Amino acid sequence: MTRITMVQGDITEQQVDVVVNAANSSLLGGGGVDGAIHRKGGPAILADCRRLRDSHYGRGLDAGRAVVTTAGRLPARWVVHTVGPVYYPDLYEERAELLSSCYRESLRLAAELGARSVAFPAISTGVYRWPMEDAARIALTAVTEAVADPSVVAGTAPAEVRFVLFGADAFEVFDRVRQELGRPGAR
Repeated sequence: MTRITMVQGDITEQQVDVVVNAANSSLLGGGGVDGAIHRKGGPAILADCRRLRDSHYGRGLDAGRAVVTTAGRLPARWVVHTVGPVYYPDLYEERAELLSSCYRESLRLAAELGARSVAFPAISTGVYRWPMEDAARIALTAVTEAVADPSVVAGTAPAEVRFVLFGADAFEVFDRVRQELGRPGAR
């Protein structure tokens, strides 16, 4: 059974098997979580991302998809890069499904790697403007459903999925939504 936990902190400091990066479609670094992971992880992550761009993702990675690289100097084994959607209220249903897919696809890759622990940021809530409460509801629902679905995690769900939330406000929103949904979890 997968334990879902939440911490307020810096995702680049998490000692887990997989750190999930809220990447931009270029895979070549950016701001926010993406920039922090590339800076702290060092040049090995960027080198892997460039290889991915050169081999399979010449036009970049589509929203809702995920790929894996080394973690470089991070205290993790791998980084799973996923591209969250930009929030557009007029395209909510389609975009919400893409956001949910970010979590499912990241967990699928983590399971293929045999990861026992995965750390997620609040995908799409920064410059992509997804409202925090709605993002929390989508993230918690997607993760809970994915770890229970053998077709997603290939029968090997991680022992822990950790939401690493930058700032007290994000932490409080995720924790409140977790309680409202009646999802098990620990702080």
